[in-house]
Amino acid sequence: MKTRTILGDIFNRSIAFKDNIKLQKLVLVVALFLAVYGLLVIVSMPARYDLTVGRPSPRTIYAPRDFVDEYTTEQFREQAADSVEEVYNYNPAVLERILREVGIFFDTVLEIKDDPDLEREEKVEMLQDEIPKKLPASRVEPLLTDRDTLRDLQERLNNSLQEVFEQGIYEGEIDSTMRRLSREIALYPFNADLKRIAEIIIEPYIAQNMIYDAQATEEKKELARSDVEPVIILRNTLIVSEGEPVTEKQLAQLEALGLIVGQQADYLGYIGLFVLLLIIFILVGIYMHIFVNEVFKSPTLLLLMGLIFIITMLFSVAATFFSGYLIPVAMGVILITVIFGYKLALIINMVLALMVGLITGGDFSFIMTALLGGLVSIYAVTRLSQRSDLARAGFFVAVTNAAVIIATYLFFGNVSLEYDSLLNFSYSMAAGVGNGLLSSVVAIGMLPYLESFFGVSTAITLLELSNPNHPLLRQMLMKAPGTYYHSMMVSNLAEAAAESVKANALLARVGSYYHDIGKLKRPFFFSENQLSGENPHTKLSPNLSALIIGAHPKDGMETGRKHRLPEVILDITVQHHGTSMISFFYQQALENSDREKVSTDKFRYEGPKPQSKEAAIIMLADAIEAGVRSLSKPTSSRVEMMIKRMIKEKLDDGQLDQSDLTLKELDQIADAFVYIMSGIYHSRIEYPEKALKAELERSSVVK
Repeated sequence: MKTRTILGDIFNRSIAFKDNIKLQKLVLVVALFLAVYGLLVIVSMPARYDLTVGRPSPRTIYAPRDFVDEYTTEQFREQAADSVEEVYNYNPAVLERILREVGIFFDTVLEIKDDPDLEREEKVEMLQDEIPKKLPASRVEPLLTDRDTLRDLQERLNNSLQEVFEQGIYEGEIDSTMRRLSREIALYPFNADLKRIAEIIIEPYIAQNMIYDAQATEEKKELARSDVEPVIILRNTLIVSEGEPVTEKQLAQLEALGLIVGQQADYLGYIGLFVLLLIIFILVGIYMHIFVNEVFKSPTLLLLMGLIFIITMLFSVAATFFSGYLIPVAMGVILITVIFGYKLALIINMVLALMVGLITGGDFSFIMTALLGGLVSIYAVTRLSQRSDLARAGFFVAVTNAAVIIATYLFFGNVSLEYDSLLNFSYSMAAGVGNGLLSSVVAIGMLPYLESFFGVSTAITLLELSNPNHPLLRQMLMKAPGTYYHSMMVSNLAEAAAESVKANALLARVGSYYHDIGKLKRPFFFSENQLSGENPHTKLSPNLSALIIGAHPKDGMETGRKHRLPEVILDITVQHHGTSMISFFYQQALENSDREKVSTDKFRYEGPKPQSKEAAIIMLADAIEAGVRSLSKPTSSRVEMMIKRMIKEKLDDGQLDQSDLTLKELDQIADAFVYIMSGIYHSRIEYPEKALKAELERSSVVK
């Protein structure tokens, strides 16, 4: 019991889903969105690898996108920082101190030397006390020399000190500085003892005068680091080859690309792709709602469009393994144009070009080739006249792709006479030309299956139905020749009228061919096929005759279904009379019975009324062709008057209410009918018999 309840609930929900068009459309759009998103995630989000330093790589890995090589960049920055010289600050106080001390020493020596109250021995002793290092009296006595000598020594010593200290004394250079000063002092032109004393008095004051500035040095290094430009690794650059031991640098590069197993997923990338795809879907939905609402409202057509889009995407992904120029966007665009028309194809072409950008990593050349090739394919198949036009479209796409490839190579400066460059260019050209041919071939192959499976009618289907050798048309010519020629006349009228109001002229023409196929069931009950003059309706009641005549739209639909005519033709077949009156037999019934006993419902076609412009045009063309043919003297004025009167009658009877035809379009249709019918029933010049004979004789004499 519980199982039955569950199954019943599932059945009820499936019925509710089948009847809910909005829910069906929502499910289809969500499914299409998820399919495209999943495919783009697989293609545009790169795979991850389990790699360690020193172990061989399982495969060759290229950079999937441009990225900053932080590892190499950091190495260059450290090299730049290491090359920066350390910052030292000059301390002038050290030189000032030693010069001051030297000056004090010599001033003291001169003061002692010039003191008249001191004996020589006392002066020597006092000088010994002034010298930092104990020297014997004999070696100190030279200080008692003349004043000029001492001042000369002081000046030379000051100059040496100033020169050395201004050059800077760094940490650890005190001993070397002292040795340098000693060498310079040794060259002085003085007594050896004086030079030794000079060395002794300055030695305690030799000190570092270049002070290391750690903060300034670090700032300078940081500036050097910041001046280093980041190292950019371009897309498709080889990172590591298959079997090559992975280095620390390569592993760091792969980590920067997010290609190592265990790294955090690129959630921002997933979110960005989701939002981008969502924006595209919303904009396409708005466009379809405005410009191709008939597709937007139909779940079946949405499913067909989505299927073509997914198939094109799959072909595009497969093509990228060979070349981005081989991506067959034109294939999907050709199918969309043929099945749905150029308005939908334009927006789908743009979306597919964007998808190419996502699949190929934003390569401008591939995007332009896809976009322009798709536009050319739309132009090539907008007005099909035969199936070979699809192949011609492939040729146009191939030529366009070749031109775009040449232009992009020239624009980016990739043209060179080197072997590798020529080989790459040739490969790209072959892929671009092959793209156009592949697109048309696959589109031609897929189109019949899509038409059959989804029950859609394309221009190709209609062109095949217009073949006079179609079994139904041949059968009509043999069994109902009057109806056949009537249908041909109606087709001329309907095609001209459809062109005048921008309706589907091909559909109007082919629909006219088959609109009366229901008459094949009882051809001799229709006046145009009564060649012998015998009218079977004379033996029938008006009610029965009206029943037979009124059944031919329904009979036509049944006959068309047996011959697998598309639904759009069957719709015209059953709608081409709408719910019009069968006037002739209705009048007969009125004449034979009381008006009150005659029901008008029994003398009307079952309908429905025409639901499209093409069906309404065929209704008018059918009535007008028969009406004008019944005129005894079809002059231009009478023909025009009858055409306008019959259109007005159909309008007043409400037969055109559901066809979307405007009053302005009805005027244009009437003008087209008048033009065609006037050409058929134009007045001819009547030659008198005598004049005709004279004309013939003159012609024979001239010859």
